[in-house]
Amino acid sequence: MRNLSNSNSDNGVRPTEDRPPRTPRWVKVSGFIAIVVVLLFVVLHLTGLHGGHGPGQHMSSGDPSSNMEHAGQQP
Repeated sequence: MRNLSNSNSDNGVRPTEDRPPRTPRWVKVSGFIAIVVVLLFVVLHLTGLHGGHGPGQHMSSGDPSSNMEHAGQQP
């Protein structure tokens, strides 16, 4: 009678002991989400639809030096 543990040698399928462990599903999902977030960030910044966030957003004029002159003065 044939040994059942060696039956995989006939059909070319490697036994499970020789296979490397599979990547867990949560690692694949987390990686996919991270790639989507990075791509979304890049697309938004390349298209200019990112909402204008940055240091110039809170200044009253486009010239940052004009606001810096008044920063040290007391009212």
